[in-house]
Amino acid sequence: MAIKRVGILGAGKVGIVLAGLALKAGYEVRISGSGDVKKIALTIKTLVPGAIAAENQDVVANSDIVILAIPLSRYKNINPDLLKGKLVIDAMNYWWETDGIREEVLDPNTTSSEQVQAYFKDATIVKAFNHMGYHNLQEEARPAGDPKRKALFVTGDDKAAVDTVAHFVDTMGFDQVVHDNIADGIMTEPGSPLFGASLSLKDLTRIIDHFDQTEFGQEVMAAKRK
Repeated sequence: MAIKRVGILGAGKVGIVLAGLALKAGYEVRISGSGDVKKIALTIKTLVPGAIAAENQDVVANSDIVILAIPLSRYKNINPDLLKGKLVIDAMNYWWETDGIREEVLDPNTTSSEQVQAYFKDATIVKAFNHMGYHNLQEEARPAGDPKRKALFVTGDDKAAVDTVAHFVDTMGFDQVVHDNIADGIMTEPGSPLFGASLSLKDLTRIIDHFDQTEFGQEVMAAKRK
C-alpha cells in the first residue's frame, strides 16, 4: 500500500508533532480537532504550515492512513463507520489526568488497542507512536543509518498492515521493532518500562525481549494466564 496522504484525528501536542514529521517526510497532511474547524485553523497554520485543517469526515475521506491522536476516553465519540476499511494507527494511551477513572474508560481484561480494534471492527488498527514523548518524537527523528536514531514499537494483528505502518514509521525518522499481535501493545502502555522511553533499536529490542522478566511484565503475563 502506497501512503501519500496522512490524516490525523487530534490537534493536541502529539497530533501536531506527528503532522510536522509527516509534512517533513513529504506527505500531504490533514488534521482535525474538537469542534469547528475554524477553531484550529489558525493554530494549524501557525504550528504546522502546510497541513490542512479539516473536519473528521474530510480528514478520513482524503487520507491513505489515519492516526488516532486523541485522548483515549474520546475514541468512542467517533462513529466506527467513519473508519471502515481504513488503516488506522492507534497512538493513544490511557492517562488518568485526561481520561478520568480507568475502569470507566477501559475493560481491565484486554489491552487498550484490543478495545480500540473491537470498536472500530471494520478498520485495521496498528499500535505505534504511543510510547515516546512528543518532545522526543519532535526532536529525535533522524534519517535511516544515523547512529543516534531512535526506535518505535509497532504491532497489530494484520501483518501486511503492520509492515505498511513500519515503513511509514521509517519515513517519519525512526527504526522499528515489529510484532504481529496487537495485544503486545501492553508492553508500551503507561506503567511499562517502555512508556516514555526514547531508545535505540538495540536497546528497545533488548527491553522487549526481556519484558516478561520485569515486574510489570510478570503482572501482565500472570493476567493473561487467568
